[in-house]
Amino acid sequence: MMLFNIETEREDGGRWIAEVPELPGVMVYGEDCASAVAKVQALALRVLAEQLEHGGQSSELLSVSFLAA
Repeated sequence: MMLFNIETEREDGGRWIAEVPELPGVMVYGEDCASAVAKVQALALRVLAEQLEHGGQSSELLSVSFLAA
């Protein structure tokens, strides 16, 4: 099982940033916290799928979990 942390932060202008520090480049913006978290989870899953497809992750990956901080 792989557990990924989601870090969120609200900018001064009001938009939210969410990122998964364990996956470089997986960062998104959202209008609210929930939107940013949903978008970053989707992006993280796309990145993991790409890594699996190209041999960057073990094919024994059975479960992925996110923990919002």
